[in-house]
Amino acid sequence: MIKSMTGYGKSNLNVENRNYQIEIKSVNHRYLDISIKIPRTVSYLEETIKKQISEKIKRGKIDVFITFENNSQEGNNIKINKEIARIYINELKQLAKEEKINDNIEVIDIAKFPDVLKIKADEENEKIKEEIQKVTKNAITNIIDMKVIEGEKILQDLLIRINRIENKIEEINKKSTGLIEEYVVKLEKRIKEILKTEEIDKSRIAQEVVIYADKCSIEEEIIRLKSHIYQFKNLIESNQNETIGKKLDFIIQEMNRETNTIGSKANSLEITNAVIEIKTELEDIREQIQNIE
Repeated sequence: MIKSMTGYGKSNLNVENRNYQIEIKSVNHRYLDISIKIPRTVSYLEETIKKQISEKIKRGKIDVFITFENNSQEGNNIKINKEIARIYINELKQLAKEEKINDNIEVIDIAKFPDVLKIKADEENEKIKEEIQKVTKNAITNIIDMKVIEGEKILQDLLIRINRIENKIEEINKKSTGLIEEYVVKLEKRIKEILKTEEIDKSRIAQEVVIYADKCSIEEEIIRLKSHIYQFKNLIESNQNETIGKKLDFIIQEMNRETNTIGSKANSLEITNAVIEIKTELEDIREQIQNIE
């Protein structure tokens, strides 16, 4: 199964006055690189979320944006800063004494002053952890669904291009089988023109033909190219849930190497033109597979 490295997934969860939202964006990258922006109150869950994502996504630059609003009692503890409260009380009493006013101070009044009451989040809360993992799982499912859809489009394009290459290889193969006969005819004609005689040393011609055939033979390259195409098709049509981008990239490099060798051996304009067309398709395929996970 082909999956694109490009994708987007989003999920929301509202439960008991706790609001979660997570967005996951993915673009091309050689390796897996996960970056998470998460509120400080739940920052202890960053590694948990990274692990959860890495179990499902193997390559790509992943940006994760998490928002969390907790308006419930879960995970929140109210702390009174007694030292600050005492300072407020003493200062207010001193002011009341100096101004000769009533110093009746209520606790509720002190609580309204800055820094007296603080809401402190639990360093770890299992319920909140489970809820964030749930919303993360949904976002991962959404981004993978998008990556699979994009991957299917890439698959269809790759099949079209690899089939074009396969057809061109068959053309080259057929053309190469007639090169020896053409060379023999041209060689005999050239010798007759130079020596101005109809008598030709057939053994000498045979030697030249053997040397030429060995020099321009592309049979091994054709065989290897067909093998690479077979492997390429097997990979992109496989239903196995694995990362294949790097494997495909390696196969294309090898195909490009064999094609270059054929181009260097080619003694035919038609073969040279076919090689150029193959290299063009290989470059387009190489660009496509850069977006495969």
